[in-house]
Amino acid sequence: MVVGGGIIGLAVARELAARGSRVTLCEKEDRWGAHQTGHNSQVAHAGVYYAPGSAKARLAVEGNRSIVAYARDRGVAVDVCGKLIVATTPAELPALEELASRAAANGVPARLVDPHEAAEMEPHVACVRALRVESTAVIDFPGVCARLVEDLTSAGVELRLGTQVLDIRNCSTGVEIATPDGVLRADRLVNCAGLHADRIARLAGLRPPVQIVPFRGEYYQLRAAARHLVRGLVYPVPDPTLPFLGVHLTRMLDGTVHAGPNAVLALRREGYRWRDVSLRDLASAARYPGLWRLAMRYRRTAAAEVARSLSRRRFAASLARLVPEIEAADITRAGAGVRAQALRPDGTLVDDFLQVRANRQVHVLNAPSPAATAALEIARHIVDQALDD
Repeated sequence: MVVGGGIIGLAVARELAARGSRVTLCEKEDRWGAHQTGHNSQVAHAGVYYAPGSAKARLAVEGNRSIVAYARDRGVAVDVCGKLIVATTPAELPALEELASRAAANGVPARLVDPHEAAEMEPHVACVRALRVESTAVIDFPGVCARLVEDLTSAGVELRLGTQVLDIRNCSTGVEIATPDGVLRADRLVNCAGLHADRIARLAGLRPPVQIVPFRGEYYQLRAAARHLVRGLVYPVPDPTLPFLGVHLTRMLDGTVHAGPNAVLALRREGYRWRDVSLRDLASAARYPGLWRLAMRYRRTAAAEVARSLSRRRFAASLARLVPEIEAADITRAGAGVRAQALRPDGTLVDDFLQVRANRQVHVLNAPSPAATAALEIARHIVDQALDD
């Protein structure tokens, strides 16, 4: 039994079926990839940001290759366009050079370029130096999900949309999963429920070491008259103290240019707008000491993110650091995504993949970016755990 029909759950079900398991996949929504997978930036990352030797670095590099190959093989739109990470001030140069060192150690094709060469790639960018990363791609992740569903159908996987898990009971032969349609029985359970992964773990009788805190990332897009200002992907040098990459510019497969995301606390686990509020989710977050400790630690950053969320002018100003010609009149709202961020009781954000094992169970409690990029590789790792008694 796999719970969760995002790209990770789909890939896990595919991997289990490929190894000979009979699989049931449950998704509470009425479509696949409804939340994180369907609302991300559609970028397949190269692996430049992650510490050499880390699981993230290995999975990102291998995942970039495998997801691009899968997309091409299955006729899913993908463009390996590369990206430019730009240092806009001399103070950012040490961090940019560290990224170049990480890229080399991780086997990522990347090179430092001066402002003149950067201008040849992105004529409207302002920088003192930049890092060109060649293997970054833009990919239709919902299209990848559709092909994975085709694979699952061909493999005989039982696909259950609109099936919410209400309770989980352990028994001598595995687990019993209560749903609105009755009780389902399985030898093993793999929890890939994303925004609700900690709740599924609790239903199974575990005390997860983290709680999921939802962060909303809001996007704008450039109006048609301003799209010429960005040719490909333009990213800032990220703040190493935060797990987010910062507001960036992405030319999508359809030619539109998306800008974002920022990062603000969502008021509901599936809260894509300020008016999306869940009293249950708010109460759960308010009772969690980790959230208050996080808020105190990053109170200035949080205030700045909220201000940018509420002000198009502030959002445009953050983009103008990268492309000075962008003005508030050049951008318009373009939706949002919600990130399922695992948070420890001491207020620290879990920056790596986190899985917890129990008897015949694997619970994926944190699968941050580059999870979509590395979905096929992550699935192999999770299935290794799920089938290891």
